[in-house]
Order: sequence, then structure tokens, then C-alpha cells
Amino acid sequence: MSHILVLGGDGYLGWPTAMHFSNRGYEVTVVDNYFRRNACTELDTGMLYPVPTLIERAKIWYEKTGREIKVVIGDLASPETMRSLFDGRVRYQWAVNSSFSGIPETVVHYAEQPSAPYSLMDYQHADITLVNNLRVTNNLLWAARDYARDTHIIKLGTMGEYGTPNIDIEEGWLDVEHKGRKDTFLFPRQAGSLYHTTKVMDTDLIWFAVRMWDLRVTDLMQGPVYGFETDESMIDDRLKTIFNYDEIFGTIVNRFVTQGVVGYPLTVYGGGGQTRGYLNIKDTLQCIQKAAETPARQSELRIFNQIMETLSVNDVATLTQRVGQKRGHDVEIKSIANPRKEAEEHYYNPTYQGLQDIGVEPHFLTDEVMDRLFSLVESYRDNIRKDVIFKGIKWT
Repeated sequence: MSHILVLGGDGYLGWPTAMHFSNRGYEVTVVDNYFRRNACTELDTGMLYPVPTLIERAKIWYEKTGREIKVVIGDLASPETMRSLFDGRVRYQWAVNSSFSGIPETVVHYAEQPSAPYSLMDYQHADITLVNNLRVTNNLLWAARDYARDTHIIKLGTMGEYGTPNIDIEEGWLDVEHKGRKDTFLFPRQAGSLYHTTKVMDTDLIWFAVRMWDLRVTDLMQGPVYGFETDESMIDDRLKTIFNYDEIFGTIVNRFVTQGVVGYPLTVYGGGGQTRGYLNIKDTLQCIQKAAETPARQSELRIFNQIMETLSVNDVATLTQRVGQKRGHDVEIKSIANPRKEAEEHYYNPTYQGLQDIGVEPHFLTDEVMDRLFSLVESYRDNIRKDVIFKGIKWT
């Protein structure tokens, strides 16, 4: 079996990724320090339902499937914690077989503070974002350099690195002709938050490591993800991933559906013309799997734009309202003063064919998909707190 190491394995995407690979026969190790859980407690954010600890979920997974997901609880910003995952000194907090699984063939790197609003709350949260995200990435690259140069690293980037340039967004790279000479460079970045800026810095760190140490890396520039139901989570309700509906950690589609269910006006920032690329959580798992099955070459930084379609905020709000009203909800769309500093009307035309070229089959945000998401959220209606949906964290 191939050994896959999932960094940030307790998160919204990390836990479904771990189950997805385990269910397909891979040997899986997950690492997390409960950063997101602790931040949700500290900031009193909206969690749609309680989620068992990572160790408890791994035990439930083993009881239901007979498959082991080894668990390490540790801070990956510590270089020794990171290096222990490659040199055999790792200590598992839960495992059926506690022997070292060996150097992983693939590392999936989710272990970062994932929220733009969190990164701009104040200096303290900005500093946490910068230190955690860059240090974890740097620790991973040095561990790969020293122990695992053949290991394929799959890094979760973000489409937010690009910003909203007035030219087409290519998949990571741009051919440039200047004064009669040509070369290829990383596509210019213009991030719109400190969180997204750390992702830009990640890409620069990775590109340096690839050039200097001949590492192999796939960087996935992901758009906003929606949903929480996967094939594996349907085995047992306790295996569902974390679902936030607040402005700090909740993604826009998940937020809007939750607001629609409880009659909270959909919080459209400004004019609502902000356009982004979206994907279903099931497509995130597809993308990671296909990237793992067709790894980057040695000395290659391969970049894919991990989205399936582009929609404006108004598009998402209108779809939410239409489906919600059909289900009997009083869904109001309300424009509010934009707390962010961003273009509300802009050109946006990203290329995103690469993942489909390696076998990803996209899902789209249809009325039927939205209806299913409404149905799932409705079953937890009594857990939804209106007071934590929007607090108005400002960029400036």
C-alpha cells in the first residue's frame, strides 16, 4: 500500500481526505494540533453540529471499516514534530499498528490557518497566521530535503493568490516576452488578505525548494469549497467533517444556505459582483486523488487551478434564494457595506482545464445540489445561532 501523510487531518478538508484514501486501500497517517477547533472556541464561531475528536473519529472509522488511520496530535510549526514524521521518531496518539509506516510516498499539506477574516482581525491573529503558515511549509520542505526528496508533496494553495487581474489567469505560470527575450514565470500574485499573502509566500518557498533541492510538488490553487457530505461520511454521522457557517471559517455557499434555513438575510458584500471559482467538496477529494495518482516529476512545481466553475456572489445568492423558497424558507438577499477591501466588479477568466486532463470529473452547483445541501443543514436547524453568523470583521 502507498503511505499518505495528511497534514491538517482534522480540518474541513483534511478529515474527508484521510477517509477517502483509507477507503481506497492507502495507508494513512493524519497530523493535527486542533488549531481550528481551538480557534472556533476562542472566537465563539458557528459549528453546525458537534464533531468527535480526531482520535475518536479514527476509532469509529476502524470499527466501521476495519481500516486504520494513524493519528498524531502535534504542532507542525515545530521542526522536530515535522521531522519525526520522516525519520521514524514519530509517536502516534492512536494506531492499531504503532510501528513506523515509513517515509510517505505522498504528503497532502492542509496544515495552515485557512481564514482571510481571521488573518485581519488584529495584529495577534495576523501574526499567528504568518508564523504558522510559513513555518509549517518551511518545516515540510526542509524535512523533504533531508529525508524524502522522492516524496510527492501536494500543497493546498488558493485562487486568492492571483487576486482579480485584468487579464486571463493561467494555471500558475505565465509566458513573458520582454525586449525581444522570452521566459516563463510564476503568474503575478496580488493577494487580497494576509492569509492569501501567506499562500503567495508558500508558493515562493516551494518554488525555491523545487529549484534548489529537486523536490516534486503539486500546488492546487483552490476556490471556495461547499458541502460536507462525502461517500465516506455517509457510513456514520459521527464521521462528518467540520461545518462552519460564520463569517470567519464558513465558506460562502455553506454560509448562505445556513442563513436561508434560519431566515437570516443573505449577507451580500457591497454590489455582489465579486466572482470566484467554486467546487464541491467531493471534487476536492477527486483532485487530491488524481494528483496523487499522477505525481509531479522530480524538480517540477506543477500548478493546477482547482475550481470547477465561476460564479458571482449574486449568482450564489440568487440560487440560494430560489432553492430555499421552493423549500418553504423566507430567503431575503440583503446588500451590506463591504467589510473587505476588494473589487466588487471585475474581469475574471481563469483557466482550469489541467485537473480534468488528468481525470477529474466535475460536479456543478445546480439546483439539485443546492437542494440537497439545504436538506442536510435543515436537519441541524436547532443548532444554528444567528448571533455568530456575522460580526463585521473589517479589512481596513
